[in-house]
Amino acid sequence: MNEVIKTDICVIGAGSGGLSVAAGAVQMGARVVLIEKGKMGGDCLNTGCIPSKALLAASHAASSARAASQFGITTGPVLANFAHVMDHVHSVIVDIAPHDSVERFEKLGCTVIQAEARFTGPGEVIADGKRVQAKRFVIATGSRASVPPIDGIADVPFFTNETIFENRTCPDHLIIIGGGPIGLEMAQAHRELGAKVTVIEMFTILPKDDPDLVAVIRDNIETAGISLYEKVKTKRIETHEDQIRVMIERDGTEITIEGSHLLIATGRKPTVDNLGLDEAGVKYSLRGIDVDNRLRTSNRKIFAIGDVTGGLQFTHMAGYDAGIVIRNALFRLPAKIDHSAVPWVTYTSPELAQVGLNETAAREKFGDAIRVVTWDYAENDRARAEARTKGFIKIVTTPKGKILGAGIVGHQAGELVGLWSLAISKKLKIGAIAGMIAPYPTLGELSKRAAGAWYTPSLFNDRTRKIVRFLLKLG
Repeated sequence: MNEVIKTDICVIGAGSGGLSVAAGAVQMGARVVLIEKGKMGGDCLNTGCIPSKALLAASHAASSARAASQFGITTGPVLANFAHVMDHVHSVIVDIAPHDSVERFEKLGCTVIQAEARFTGPGEVIADGKRVQAKRFVIATGSRASVPPIDGIADVPFFTNETIFENRTCPDHLIIIGGGPIGLEMAQAHRELGAKVTVIEMFTILPKDDPDLVAVIRDNIETAGISLYEKVKTKRIETHEDQIRVMIERDGTEITIEGSHLLIATGRKPTVDNLGLDEAGVKYSLRGIDVDNRLRTSNRKIFAIGDVTGGLQFTHMAGYDAGIVIRNALFRLPAKIDHSAVPWVTYTSPELAQVGLNETAAREKFGDAIRVVTWDYAENDRARAEARTKGFIKIVTTPKGKILGAGIVGHQAGELVGLWSLAISKKLKIGAIAGMIAPYPTLGELSKRAAGAWYTPSLFNDRTRKIVRFLLKLG
């Protein structure tokens, strides 16, 4: 007879979202069972955010060393030891892993089961021979790499984000199918570490971001020597004399690209297989689990968070979702999700960050009843001092100054966008940013100067000059 465990909350998936729910709930007094069939920490720690940023840090260090001469610094040839770079990547994972470990969560008071979980009914899952019955369940099983049905792909070796960080030899020529954040970050990282790189994209790169900002990324990628093919169809893939051939079609013409390695970065799909969702009465599709604005599934005792819902696939979104679930599940508060101020960042060099509506989306929603202001990095003294002048900030508002969105492309854009996320979430107007005191010289002044530029047409015009002259005449 299977062991029966009765608990308050059962969390399925120990990635960012699941760990946040488990840690929060158990420390607030709830009994928690946490189930994970793979590695603790999920995709973000093991095959996503952390290893990719560690790899990018190494590649950017190589790039900075090559550019040192502009500061009067003489260096010798810059060579990357790819195996040692990967040692760095995995050392970062090892350093962070204890925070997400079984030992830590058991010490917090969670019961951790390392096995596959499957619902056997609307209020029970079975894992490792144990029947877990809970008052509330949270599905946080994340997503995995999606491989497109390209002719011949099953017959060739290829990487996804789940396997590329195990590679310890720098590719001679890395072909990447997919021009989203993962594809472009890996393209730039491998190029800076010495590989020849080609990126193939069916549509345009970074389609969710402002095209003006994306143009800066595109220019930088091509300047770095990365071959970029946009708006092309991948017809088939094959091997030829230990090389991989990718046949693409552009404007009716077939082009053959030959490389040593292949990375598939064409998006992700939610992990809903083998969960027994039908038995649990949970509605789902290929896009993910259906949830309402309180993150409840069709079975009101079961919540779903993060990538598995098919929404915004960011680690920080999973963490945000966790807070919504804790308020609903523990405190019975009708907390609802609000995605109006969710920032995201593509960690290329320069970085591209966005929050709220970009100009295209704002015009679709409000027509011409918007205002757009920009400010260039080249006008910022800190950017000049560090020779990081490529990029700009773009702010979109209503005519009365309500902030609708902000986009930044440039050095440390991801660090700068948080201010605009706060402003949107707190419904601040552009004047609040224009009036803040920013330390000098910092990149933070970009936000203040962009906000100040919003007032330029009304402050520096004939009407204002007449008023000033009139008041000066009064003494």
